[in-house]
Amino acid sequence: MSFATRLVLGTVAILILVVLVLLWGAERSLRRDLEGDIAGGLENEARLIREALPHDSLGWDEAVHRLARQNGHRITLVDRGGRVRADSDFPPGPLPNTIANHAGRPEVRAALDGRPGAATRRSETVGRLLMYVAVPGGPGAVRVAADLTQVDGIIRRAQGAVAGAALLALVVGTVLALIAARSVARPLTDIAAAARSIAAGSPPRFPRSGIPDVDALVQSLRQMHRQLGDRFEDLRREQAESGALVESMIEGVVAADGRGRIVTANPAARRLLGYHPGEALPDLPELFRVKAAREVVDAALRGEAVQDRQLEMDDRVFLMNARPLPTGGAVLVLHDLTEVRRLEAVRRDFVANVSHELKTPLTSISGYAETLLGDSAEPETTERFLRTILSNARRMQRLVDDLLDLSRIEAGRWHPTLSEVDIAAVARECWTALAGRPDSDHIELVLDVAPDATTVEADLDAVRQVLTNLMDNSLRHTAEGGRVTCITRRLDGAVAVSIRDNGSGITREHLPRIFERFYRADQSRSREEGGTGLGLAIVKHLVEAHGGRVTAASERGSGTTVTCIFPDSGA
Repeated sequence: MSFATRLVLGTVAILILVVLVLLWGAERSLRRDLEGDIAGGLENEARLIREALPHDSLGWDEAVHRLARQNGHRITLVDRGGRVRADSDFPPGPLPNTIANHAGRPEVRAALDGRPGAATRRSETVGRLLMYVAVPGGPGAVRVAADLTQVDGIIRRAQGAVAGAALLALVVGTVLALIAARSVARPLTDIAAAARSIAAGSPPRFPRSGIPDVDALVQSLRQMHRQLGDRFEDLRREQAESGALVESMIEGVVAADGRGRIVTANPAARRLLGYHPGEALPDLPELFRVKAAREVVDAALRGEAVQDRQLEMDDRVFLMNARPLPTGGAVLVLHDLTEVRRLEAVRRDFVANVSHELKTPLTSISGYAETLLGDSAEPETTERFLRTILSNARRMQRLVDDLLDLSRIEAGRWHPTLSEVDIAAVARECWTALAGRPDSDHIELVLDVAPDATTVEADLDAVRQVLTNLMDNSLRHTAEGGRVTCITRRLDGAVAVSIRDNGSGITREHLPRIFERFYRADQSRSREEGGTGLGLAIVKHLVEAHGGRVTAASERGSGTTVTCIFPDSGA
């Protein structure tokens, strides 16, 4: 039921109650006043009748009938014994014996006691509602009775007039209540609409009613809307910041409610668990296939925290932390340790490889030095031993130099100084520096330089080191009478520089790893020929420092081609 309907019905109910109370009060008051007036008039009539009665009792009956005809009221004479001596309601003459003794009537009893008496009751003699008033006199008491039917008629007419006025007042009051209810209910309805708009997030429209109390409510609602807007804005900002933080985390974050349904999973978590961005996720207890991970989830959903639990899933290593939420559910954080473990393995391999690479020349140097110190060798033997010591020392020097160069490049402390580099000239220069080696005899250098790719925008020293390392590798793996070719080609926005040989080549299983540090496809041969195992790694890092890339193609027994792509400076 609406407020306006309740207000109108309440007003009508109040008006009806007021009208009923007025009718009841008016009837009681009017009846009391009318009966009082009638009683006073009857008492005066009784006194006048007492004075008008003849002294002879034989004339009482005729006088009673005559006076009754004059005033229209019933007149009764009662002696002191309560016997009726004359009554205007009976025909003149002797009264019937059936008339009861009136000594017990209250008005008669009062009159016989010497004071006026009055009573209202239904007459047993005539069967009508009468008002009786008796005064002392005559044979004992003179009683006058008036029919109260006229009083009821007057009261009914008065009640009708009051009811008509009340009905008019009720109609007018209802109309006024309806108008007032609408004037109050309309702004309340508008306030409710404004509240619904606030709840829906839409701009509200606040009414102006002109009613101070309602306007105060509107003002409070407007202030609440402003405060809610500010708080929602703060919450949205904090939520956006939290969401951006979670979305940008490299750790996987998964949050679930008390039923285990996932409500949040950042891109890192989807990537680590193998789910696409839009793919639906199962419930948290079914998310992991590894028993150890499910145990962590069950513990978190039971309200237990799990700290730094290392797990292995799908060839990956994770560090999992789980925390229960105060409202039920849990949050899981997955940290991928796979790369860390790989880097640790690389570091161990690096240390082991460096130690191994240094151990061989150090062993040779130490052995030959001890031999020279302990024995008196021939000059030719001494010279041969010293040359071996010098060769191994230089090999160690090259290894240290390559390690320092590689460390400087990887740390980002080296930046190329770009200039126009003539590929053919640098290639001849590098080949000349290597031509004095025994393994360069009878191996031919061929230049295949495209007319539109004679130069590259690169660091001269870097290009020189790249070509030297590539040619050095080709010489080590190319037999006598072989050929090493330097090829340049123009690509889209870049120049490709390739070193090709027709040597022993590299098998397919080794080809993807040749740019790793210390990796050798033929361990024994490379070490015997003095390679450090860092040349191709340095080539890769130098070219990538220019924004380029390195590729390799080879077949066992068909030679190897290593291509370095240098982008143009404006590309």
